[in-house]
Amino acid sequence: MDDSVHVGNAGKDAALDRGWLLGHFKDVGDPRHSEAVEIKWGVHPRGDRRSRWVKDEERTALLVLISGRFRVELPGRSVLLEHQGDYVVWGRGVDHSWLAEEESVVLTVRWPSVPGYAVTERGARRDTVTTPLPRPCRPPRG
Repeated sequence: MDDSVHVGNAGKDAALDRGWLLGHFKDVGDPRHSEAVEIKWGVHPRGDRRSRWVKDEERTALLVLISGRFRVELPGRSVLLEHQGDYVVWGRGVDHSWLAEEESVVLTVRWPSVPGYAVTERGARRDTVTTPLPRPCRPPRG
């Protein structure tokens, strides 16, 4: 078996790391380790929302709706993703939050992948994502 190849299922693998499939937080040597990009397969029950707004974002993000109805809140603007393939992109410095209006699956891509965005139970930022987090918090910020 080639250690530079990983084959999996996004739905099953995502459940192992709160949705995150690829990023700096995967073990070095794992082909899913990347400091360039993070990818998340987010499965959100109806009513799931970020516990608080993300402030001082240092990354660019792309969020694509796979299924459901998902709202992304941005400063002065609310974006509703309601058709498969609807997406929104925001850049560095754009605060944001989100709400699953219906049970939703979303694919999130963020770059670069940098430590320091996990949210702990107390809401403090920390550099690792190994501590299990209560729903609806999710590491790294997004």
